[in-house]
Amino acid sequence: MADGVELWRAALQQCLHDHSHQLPVFLEHLAISLVDRFQQRSVLSDLDEAINLHRAALARRAAGHPHRSNSLNDLANALQLRFQQRGILDDLDEAIKLHRATLALRPPGHSDRPMSLSNLAGCLHDRCVRLDVLSDLDKAIELYQAALEICLPGHHLRPQLLNNLADSHLHRFQRGCVLFDLDEAVRLNRVALALCPLSHPHRFSSLNSLANSLVIRSPERPVLSDIDEVVNLHRAALALCPIGHPHRLMSLNNLGASLGDRFKDQGVPSDLDEIIELHGGALALCPPGHPLRPGFLYNLANRLVDKFQQRNVLSDLDEAIDHHRAALALCPLGHLDRCASLINLASSLRVRFQQRKILSDVDEEIELHRGAFVFCPPGHFHRSTSLKCLALSLQYRFKWQGQSSDLDEAFTLYSQLSQQSLPVSRLDICAIESWITSAEQAKHGSALVAYQTALKFLDQYITVLAPSSNHFDVVKEVTSSIAMDAFSCCVRHGALTNAVELVEQGRAVLWTQLARLRTPLDELSTSSVTGGALAREFKKLSSSLRDVFDASTEDQFLQIRQLTTQWDGVVSRIRQLPDFSRFLLPPLFSDLQKAAEYGPVIIVNGSKYSCDALIITRDQDPIRIPLEISLAEVSELSSEFQSLTKRVGSSDHQLESHKMVGILRKLWACIVSPVVRVLKELIDPGSRIWWCPTAEFTLLPLHAAGPYEKRSHNLSHFYVSSYTSTLGALIRARHHVSQDASIQHFVAVGQGHPDGGKELRHVAAELDIVAERVAPILSFTSLTDSDATVQGASDAFSRAQWLHLACHGIPNRKQPFESSFAMRDGPFTIMDIIRSRLQNPKFAFLSACHTTVGDESSPDEAIHLAAAMQFSGFRSVIGSMWSVDDEVARQVVTAFYDNLVDGSGRLDCRRAAVALHNAVKTLRKKIPLEQQIVFVHIGV
Repeated sequence: MADGVELWRAALQQCLHDHSHQLPVFLEHLAISLVDRFQQRSVLSDLDEAINLHRAALARRAAGHPHRSNSLNDLANALQLRFQQRGILDDLDEAIKLHRATLALRPPGHSDRPMSLSNLAGCLHDRCVRLDVLSDLDKAIELYQAALEICLPGHHLRPQLLNNLADSHLHRFQRGCVLFDLDEAVRLNRVALALCPLSHPHRFSSLNSLANSLVIRSPERPVLSDIDEVVNLHRAALALCPIGHPHRLMSLNNLGASLGDRFKDQGVPSDLDEIIELHGGALALCPPGHPLRPGFLYNLANRLVDKFQQRNVLSDLDEAIDHHRAALALCPLGHLDRCASLINLASSLRVRFQQRKILSDVDEEIELHRGAFVFCPPGHFHRSTSLKCLALSLQYRFKWQGQSSDLDEAFTLYSQLSQQSLPVSRLDICAIESWITSAEQAKHGSALVAYQTALKFLDQYITVLAPSSNHFDVVKEVTSSIAMDAFSCCVRHGALTNAVELVEQGRAVLWTQLARLRTPLDELSTSSVTGGALAREFKKLSSSLRDVFDASTEDQFLQIRQLTTQWDGVVSRIRQLPDFSRFLLPPLFSDLQKAAEYGPVIIVNGSKYSCDALIITRDQDPIRIPLEISLAEVSELSSEFQSLTKRVGSSDHQLESHKMVGILRKLWACIVSPVVRVLKELIDPGSRIWWCPTAEFTLLPLHAAGPYEKRSHNLSHFYVSSYTSTLGALIRARHHVSQDASIQHFVAVGQGHPDGGKELRHVAAELDIVAERVAPILSFTSLTDSDATVQGASDAFSRAQWLHLACHGIPNRKQPFESSFAMRDGPFTIMDIIRSRLQNPKFAFLSACHTTVGDESSPDEAIHLAAAMQFSGFRSVIGSMWSVDDEVARQVVTAFYDNLVDGSGRLDCRRAAVALHNAVKTLRKKIPLEQQIVFVHIGV
C-alpha cells in the first residue's frame, strides 16, 4: 500500500510537470490510495490529505463535466469517513450535501444511482445516530428501499443494501421499540447472508450484521433471541479473518462481545476466560493511535470487572480501572466515545468502592458522571440516562456520608425530567422510574410530581407506539404498576382527587388510545365553521390510523409516524378553540365523578406501598378506606382462588366449595365489609354499586364476598354489584345510552360443535329459551352450528343491538388479543371484535367461559373478551370469570331473561345488572356456589 501511494504521488508530480489534462484523474487515484492506506494504518493525516486532493479534483470538474458525479461522490465518502473518526458534524453535513448533488446527476436509469442512494442513506443514518433526528433515519430507510427496488436479484450491490437497510431498521427499533423494525432487521440480514456463499466478498459483513440484529435486547425480547447462533455467526466471521487480515481485530472483538452476552445470560465460567483472551487479542492488534483503541480498552476492562465479580480477585478490578483510565485518556473533549468512557470508568469505581469503601472512589465516580452529563444537553437521546446515573451516584454518597446537599442535588436533577419536551423514549421512562423509586425510599416530597410526570410520559410514549396488539408487550413493560403506585402515593398524601385522576390515566391504556380514535365529535362539529372542519379532519385521520393499525405492511411504522404527527397537529388546533382546551387530555376528577351519577363507584387499589379503597360519589369528594391487607397477601389470595377455579367440577366438589367460601370470607373481612360500612351511610339497601378493582384485585370476585354464616348477610343482600375496568369506560357507556335508536335487532349466536372443540350439548336449548322470550318483542335472528362461523359472527356483530353468544370462550393469557369465541370454522378473536363497526349496540350476554380473563401479567390492561365488547360499544355486558357449566348456563339464562323483559314488553340494557342479580337469587339453592357467582355484569 505504501508503494501504491508513492507511485501515484510520483505520477502526480510528473503530471504537474507535463501540465497534463489528466490531472484530476491522478489527483483522485492518489486520494483513493491514501484512503486505502488510512483504512489499513489509521493515520489521520492520510485521510486529511486525501480530502484535500479530492477537493482539488472536484474544482477541476465544473458543472457539466462527465465525471463530476464521481468527484462529488469520492469527496463525500472521504468526508463521511473522517466524520466517523473525529465526529466533526461539518464533515457529515458537507458529505450529505455532496451526496445529494451526486444523486441529482444520476437520474433514474443511471448505472450508479443505487450506489448514490445508498451513500446518501448511510450519511443520514450516521447523522441520526449522532443527533437523534428520527426523520433522517426514516429517509435513510426510504432511500435504501428505493435502491433495492432498482437492484434486482443477482445485482452485486443487493447483499450490502439489504444489510444497510437492516441496520437502519435495527437502529430505529432501538429508538422506538417497535417490533416490526427488529423482526425486519433479522429478516433482511438472513436474506443477505443467503446471497453470500463462502467465497463471497460480502459474507463477513453479512455474518456480522445478522449477529448484531439477533443480539439486541429489548423489553419485548427479554431473553437473547438465540445467543448460541450469535456466537456461531461471529466464530464463522472470525474464521474468514486469518492472522494479518485487516478485519481480524474487529472480528475478535465481536466474538468476545457475543460470548460476553452469553456469559451474562448463562454464566458459563469457561466463556469468561475465552472472552478476556479475545478482547486482549483485539487490543494487541490495535496500536496506539488507532481510532478503535478506546472501545477495545473498555470492552476488555468491562470483562475484567465481570471476572472480578466472579472470582473476587482485586487485581482484576484494578486492571480494569487502569484500562478504563487509558481509554478515557484517548477520548479528549469532543470525542464521540468520551461520554461512554466516562460512564464505564464511573461504574468500575463504584464496584471498587463496594469492596474497599474508599470514599475518593465515590467522589471521582460523581465527577465522572458530571462530565458525561455535560455531553448530553437537553434533547439528547441519552440525557435522561446520564441524569439518572448522576442522581443515583449522589444518593449513594448521601447514604455513606449523610450530606443533605447530595440528596437535594439528586432530586433537583430528577425534577428536570418533568420539564422535558417531546419525544419521549423508553430511556426517559426508565429515568422516571428511578426518580419514583428514589422518592419513595427517601419519602421525598417530589414523589407525586414524579408519578404525574411518569404518567404523562407514558401517555405520550404509547400514543407514538400506536394502540395495537403488536405493541401490547411494550405497554405491559412500561406501564407496570405505576398507576397503582401513583394512586397509593396520592392517598398517602391526602390528594384523593389526584389519586382518581392518575389511576385512571395509567390503566387500560390501549383501550383509552383506541377510544380516542372513536371520540364522538357532535359538539365539535356544531361549535363553529372551524370546529366542523377540524372535526372532519380529525375523523379522517383517526379512520386512517385505525386502518394502518389493522394492516401489517413493511411501511406501517412510517405511515403511523406520519399520520400520528398530523393527528397530533389537529388535536392541538382543536384545543385552541373555546371550550375545547381539554380535548382528549386525561380527564379531571370533576369529569370522572360523572361515573357515579347513578350509584357509587368503588376503586379498590393494590400497590406495594398500600392497599386502599376510594368511594366515588356524584356530589362529594372521594372517601378513603384503608384496607388491612398487603399486595403480597392479595396476590396470594388471587393465586389460591385461580387455582380453585381451574378445578371447578372436580370430584371433591365439597372440599373445593369449602375452600372457596374461605376466600370469600377473607375478601369480606379485609376489603368489602369496611366498604359496606361506609356505603350504609350513603345509599339505600338494594342500590346499585360499581366495583373498579386494580392489580390482582381484578382477579377476585368482590361481588360475591360475604361472611357466609347463618344470621349474617353477604354483599349481595345489601347491593347489586357491577364492574367497570375504568371510570372512563363507564362514562362512555352511559353517554351511549342517551343516543337511542329506533332500530332494535336481537341476534343470538350459538356454536355447540366448534371445529376441534368439545361439544356443548345445551346450546341449542339455550338459544330456544332466548328466542321464546325475546322474539315476541324484538326483531330476532338466530345463528347456530354451520351458520355460526367467524364471518357469521362478524355479520351478526355489525347489525345487532342486542347479542346473546353461547359457545366456548377461549382465553389466551399470554397473548390476550388472541382470546376468542370458538366458532364452527375457527376462533373469533378480540381483534375481530375491535375491527367490527357496530350500529348502536346495547347489550351482550356472553354465555361462555373465561370472558373476563385477560393477560396474566398485566390484569390492569383489561384485554379480555368482555372488555372488547364494551369497548366496541356494548353499554351493558354479562361475562364470566371462570368456567361455566353448560347446563347451569341454560338455567341462568332462563332466569335472567325472565327478569330482563318487563311487563310492558320492553328491553332496557340498564336493567341487566338487576336481572342477573335476581336470576342468581332464584337459583341459589339449585346450582353450586362457584356457578352462582361466575357471571358478572359490566357497564351501565
